[in-house]
Amino acid sequence: MFENRSDALASRWVFLRRVLLSASLALAVTAFSLLVGAIGYHYFGELDWVDALLNAAMILTGMGPVDPLSTVSGKLFATGYCLFSGIIFLTLLAILLTPIYHRFLHSFHLAEENDDGKPE
Repeated sequence: MFENRSDALASRWVFLRRVLLSASLALAVTAFSLLVGAIGYHYFGELDWVDALLNAAMILTGMGPVDPLSTVSGKLFATGYCLFSGIIFLTLLAILLTPIYHRFLHSFHLAEENDDGKPE
């Protein structure tokens, strides 16, 4: 997916396409995570769909729960979903920053080369 150290820097359009692909993937992962959370809060936490979606969104963004849970299964689901949300946050950050970080590092490798194309 990315160019090697010896390759030239990708064009701006290729880079923008990679960023858009990463953003699309991050959006899909976010939508899936919200769906999982809303379904879990609805069935295990016995919340209405809108309240379940709100709780899932608030947990996924790190804000914390809105509605208190009264069932044991809801509390166990919320525990797992909170841990899942923390991992998803780090994953989304990695997905979004990978093309930018790669381009940044690749530009350093290009700067290290002499005029004859050999590393210093």
